Amino acid sequence: MARVGLTVERLTEAAAELADEVGFENVTVAALARRFGVKDASLYAHLRNAADLRTRIALLAVDEFAERVAAALAGRAGKDALVAYADAYRAFARERPGLYGATQTRIDPPLPAPPPSYARTVGMTYGMLRAYGLDEPDLTDAVRLLRSTFHGFTALEAGGGFAADREVRASWERMVEALHVLLTHWPAAGGAAPTGAASPHRVT
Repeated sequence: MARVGLTVERLTEAAAELADEVGFENVTVAALARRFGVKDASLYAHLRNAADLRTRIALLAVDEFAERVAAALAGRAGKDALVAYADAYRAFARERPGLYGATQTRIDPPLPAPPPSYARTVGMTYGMLRAYGLDEPDLTDAVRLLRSTFHGFTALEAGGGFAADREVRASWERMVEALHVLLTHWPAAGGAAPTGAASPHRVT
């Protein structure tokens, strides 16, 4: 019988908080049961198994990230949008480390279709980059550049990997500025003149 007061929504929220405390990879049904002071079996009235719990955490994470990105990008374009997107990404990674970890983990077993919030985030990201005049395949390349750069920076920051005296926020801001310059002058395929750059044979 389901324990009074326990719902799948309440369990998912508690699991998300637990993930922020101990890491997404360390969240288990047993650990969640201890949080509520119940036996593991009490949770299986709401959860199928550990994989179901991890999937629910991941979906919650994607929803929250999409909401943060949408709020950050509202009314912004170009460099302002890039800065806002980057700052929303870093804030999410710093404030919700467990949920952030969930967004970086492949769901197993895979879902039959991406959740709406995932498609929403992808759409917002691609829309932001189209403002730089990019089309495929450059759009996908640029998305991968942003994701790998932001993830690498936030992972190193979380692990205490920046030991120099330089203030970390200052380095982050300069990195985003450099990404803006790169996106504005995105190199064309085949070694042609970069997008937005002056041709060496043209006076501008």
